[in-house]
Amino acid sequence: MKVPEIKISLKVDKVKKSELTKITSSKDGYEVLQQIFDADKIDWIEEAIILCLNRANKVIGFYKLSSGGQSGTVMDQKVIFTIALNCTASGIIIAHNHPSGQLFPSDADIRITKTIKDAGDIMDIKLLDHIIVTDEGYYSFADSGKL
Repeated sequence: MKVPEIKISLKVDKVKKSELTKITSSKDGYEVLQQIFDADKIDWIEEAIILCLNRANKVIGFYKLSSGGQSGTVMDQKVIFTIALNCTASGIIIAHNHPSGQLFPSDADIRITKTIKDAGDIMDIKLLDHIIVTDEGYYSFADSGKL
């Protein structure tokens, strides 16, 4: 599985479209994210990642949004949509890990998800999912009916 990283210069590493990973479920998204999250940090540093997808739900790139502490990280909407717009994403999946191992979203997680979804709706960039990752599993906002 090849998942190109989006560089800060907003240039996307070139990968043939036929080699891009298609996301058809939250499980597919989780499997892609497992390759991106740093296994050495997942239990002690909270990080946030965006996956950008084309109209065929193929991952055109990822970007590490932030790295925080044990109890939080930043999901800056301006950065999220700068990345999404500049790589012409039709959809996005946002994700972060919970070092505590807690698979359920916090109130802050629920609020930021709604804010990002609403902003994406205005720009015709669909928030397909918000996935919370731990070393033992994941939680999907889409699967839970919270999108």
